[in-house]
Amino acid sequence: MDAIRIHGGVPLNGEIEISGAKNAALPLMAACLLSEEPLVLSNVPALADIKTMGRLLEQHGASIETTEDGHTVTLYARKISSTEAPYDLVRKMRASVLVLGPLVAREGRARVSLPGGCAIGTRPVDLHLKALESLGAEIELTGGYVEARLPSGQKRLMGSHFTFPMVTVGGTENLLMAACLADGETVIENAAREPEITDLATCLIAMGAKISGLGSGTLTVQGVDRLHAASHSVVPDRIETGTYALAAAITRGTLKLTNTRADILDSVLDAMRQTGADVMIEDDSITVSAASGLKGVDVMTEPYPGFPTDMQAQWMALMTTADGAAMVTETIFENRFMHVPELGRFGADVNVHGASAIVRGKANLSGAPVMATDLRASVSLVLTGLASKGKTIVNRVYHLDRGYERLEEKLAACGARIERIQGV
Repeated sequence: MDAIRIHGGVPLNGEIEISGAKNAALPLMAACLLSEEPLVLSNVPALADIKTMGRLLEQHGASIETTEDGHTVTLYARKISSTEAPYDLVRKMRASVLVLGPLVAREGRARVSLPGGCAIGTRPVDLHLKALESLGAEIELTGGYVEARLPSGQKRLMGSHFTFPMVTVGGTENLLMAACLADGETVIENAAREPEITDLATCLIAMGAKISGLGSGTLTVQGVDRLHAASHSVVPDRIETGTYALAAAITRGTLKLTNTRADILDSVLDAMRQTGADVMIEDDSITVSAASGLKGVDVMTEPYPGFPTDMQAQWMALMTTADGAAMVTETIFENRFMHVPELGRFGADVNVHGASAIVRGKANLSGAPVMATDLRASVSLVLTGLASKGKTIVNRVYHLDRGYERLEEKLAACGARIERIQGV
């Protein structure tokens, strides 16, 4: 099993091109099931999760053509050959549940295994199911599978007015896709507002869907008979952008991040400015520069446009090197402090109290052997290793491959002493 070896203490300086967003690309790929015509996606990140979703869609009968660099994918679901998403594929990635809404909307039935993925919280799919039930789908849970079907004699889902009791990104995506082919109007209240939702809606509109309210908490969908071919460029990855912005700050260097957007990362960039880091925004780039004397800043994770839960671990890593203390509060997932014991191996001073962690910054951290527990936790250990004196070995980095394209290559090009090795 691969590991990453880092010799830290080197300020990063240079330019990093940001990839397309994995969390946008996955639902966009699932949207191909809504149409008999091809969907062409560009700016797709070349990641393990993208390959997993491709295999799942092929299981349903879609053909997948990918350019050599992996960044343009043509998906063609002319005919659905299977409405079952089996456990051996779904267990690898929670986003697999996003095929449920499109399959029921187009074929009138679906059998999808309950999903797996990172162990950072329960993340139940009950809200997905209640949302689809509001459109008239009959739902049954049997043997670890969700079985959804239209009532006997009914040919299409029916529009509805549904309010999510809590914000759910995946639930919003599933309901949004299903509503596109439902009869009548669907109003989605308390919809997630993440940029990835807006990106999905923009693509669906290009396919012929009628959706209004983009970027707000209320989405209105007028169902149509069919969707057609379209081309769409995936939105830049705001989490990758934020991660490399923090890499510049934690190493006290300067990085220019290109092919990205600052407007989808306001909460993180605002917090960075409060630490004393310099943030300069241009049309499609962000330059982050930091020197000594960064101060601790409290953050609390919230649904978009609040501070992203997917940036919490990275922020905690930065705070371990800041002056003073900072409180990091996690309100989205209950198990997302699993990286704290590993940060302690570097000498970091972090104390967890319920849903909050108090971080007291230190001037000198030391490299250590550490173990990744999930995707974002693993990259927080890489960041801490970059800032620490001596050698760090990050084990179980297959988590990284699910969400960061060419991580070592991008960092090494900016001066990091980092390489992939066989696990130790």
